[in-house]
Amino acid sequence: MERKYLVSSESVTEGHPDKLADQISDGVLDAILADDPMGRVACETLVTTGLVIVAGEITTKCYVDIPRLARGIVKEIGYTRAKYGFDGDTCAVITAIDEQSPDICQGVDHPLEVREGDMTEEEINGVGAGDQGMMVGYACDETEEFLPLPIALAHRLARKLSEVRRDRTLAYLRPDGKTQVTVEYENGKALRVDTVVVSAQHHPAVESGQIREDIIREVITPVLPGHLTEIPPRILVNPTGRFVMGGPMADTGLTGRKIIIDTYGGVVPHGGGAFSGKDPTKVDRSAAYMSRYAAKNVVAAGLARECKIQVAYAIGVARPVSLMVDTNGTGTVSDTVLTRIIKEHFDFRPAAVIRDLDLRRPQFRRLAAYGHMGRIDLDPVPVWERIDRAEILRKAAEKSCC
Repeated sequence: MERKYLVSSESVTEGHPDKLADQISDGVLDAILADDPMGRVACETLVTTGLVIVAGEITTKCYVDIPRLARGIVKEIGYTRAKYGFDGDTCAVITAIDEQSPDICQGVDHPLEVREGDMTEEEINGVGAGDQGMMVGYACDETEEFLPLPIALAHRLARKLSEVRRDRTLAYLRPDGKTQVTVEYENGKALRVDTVVVSAQHHPAVESGQIREDIIREVITPVLPGHLTEIPPRILVNPTGRFVMGGPMADTGLTGRKIIIDTYGGVVPHGGGAFSGKDPTKVDRSAAYMSRYAAKNVVAAGLARECKIQVAYAIGVARPVSLMVDTNGTGTVSDTVLTRIIKEHFDFRPAAVIRDLDLRRPQFRRLAAYGHMGRIDLDPVPVWERIDRAEILRKAAEKSCC
């Protein structure tokens, strides 16, 4: 039976207040990992008019000048004038940092943890998860990023919106911005882009008609694939008619509040907590990356058109309490077989995840805007975006069918 439906996903620019908070939190994490790869970090940021608050639990051997770091990130993103609603030179920065709870440490710490690359099976089993919870990884064959089409297009538009601001193609734009894409599907296949929404912060003197014309020409048209716009989509640019007040002055920003943008745009459920500001012992982050890595390699191997993986942990316990694979009926082998193959070729114990995905190095601030998954635009590409295990999985599936 024919089934048509619409799916929407959104993204935001690096100047959105929630993303500003994410970048500060991950900036603190990267600064600590650069000097102390074993540092424990749970860093949360709040930004509002004239104020940055950085709070959390951090245990490290190094020193990070958090106020200076936060101001630098604010200015690098583009908030350099009070007219923009926020100014990195004049905003106040308040820190409230404590050390990690010893109750958490006792379930995660291991006397030989500094040697993750050389750890024995017994030592890996001795490093437990930093928290309980379930994490979800997903991949599909709709785009080159192995992401659902709506979120992939929304991210591309958001990056382009920032690009034309930064290179001054549209010099009147300011840092805050949002994009949203609605795609029409028929029986699981993308047919066309139905609606595009772009909200772009701007100088007050620029007329809405000019903004619409410029955004369509410089942002939307270069990004949207022609075969998806043969029937012209509905385009909404700054639907309220004005977007002058933006950033933290208009909307308080918080770390982790854009987790659906960080992952799969709402196409699949999100499991555990958010990512930014968390060191890799937090399985909220590391297990979500590993689940994505496994799912992407399953799809790249041609074993399914889409693959969703849920993994769950108990705090202080190394091995997951459950692992579920769902290909939504698109698999070339059963989900039961895929579950067994994934368990054989991907080690979801926290110490092994950190080792295999190289998560002890500073690399996270670059992920704090435009998504943590599908980031083939980055150099180097994150390990969890590689498809280097696809052939191994393909051969394992062939063997299981013999």
